[in-house]
Amino acid sequence: MNDDSELVPLTIDLTIGEGINESWLAMFGGAVETMLGAMFGGSSIPVNVVGSRSQISSFEKALGSEAKYLKALNKHGLNDPKITNSKASLDRAIKGFERETGIVWPFK
Repeated sequence: MNDDSELVPLTIDLTIGEGINESWLAMFGGAVETMLGAMFGGSSIPVNVVGSRSQISSFEKALGSEAKYLKALNKHGLNDPKITNSKASLDRAIKGFERETGIVWPFK
């Protein structure tokens, strides 16, 4: 079994600014998807996130809110009122991330 030290870390540069293109967005979406999969699978993967403190904080909030929303959705189903609150928290976290970084969150 591989340990984390053998894995190549994912690197996400939130300072990319004007360099955002379709290729970068695809990489970013894939990285977020991989991190969410690891969270749900109970595993860990090495990740380096580059950016200002506020950019990194907004990324952590958005990623954590995405995970909480997906867990709630899986547990309670789409029509449960708890999902509405979870979705509202996710939407706020995504808006904060997009405002802070200028990067569109890959999942809506």
